[in-house]
Amino acid sequence: MKYVKILVAIACIFTLCSAFSLKKGAPKPVYAFGISASFTDTVVYYTAIQLLDSIHLDKNGFLPQRELYSYQLKNFLELDMNKPNRTCMIYFSENKSKLEKEASKMMNKYKNNKTAVLEKVNSEKFHFTKPEE
Repeated sequence: MKYVKILVAIACIFTLCSAFSLKKGAPKPVYAFGISASFTDTVVYYTAIQLLDSIHLDKNGFLPQRELYSYQLKNFLELDMNKPNRTCMIYFSENKSKLEKEASKMMNKYKNNKTAVLEKVNSEKFHFTKPEE
């Protein structure tokens, strides 16, 4: 009987330890879109929702180097489209439908503002790329 109790205790400890060491499965893909506005221009530029290639959110749920993605959009607008002084924001999520709701919410805010004009950035010309580490 003594050996059975020891065997059951060891089995419980082994099960408990192995449950914490298992990986949580495959990482989820990360989606993002960007918006660019300016205080001196009424045109608001936005990108389509894009899949960020081989990117995973950190343990706090933040996009690593997210400021560099904003700079990618800013540089594209300033250098390629000659639209200086832009303020760019990036929105990201692992849940595409949640991000689509956020995008439509943002677009509706700008559509309700009668002075703002929405213009989509061509997906063929601009795509977010993973920053070099």
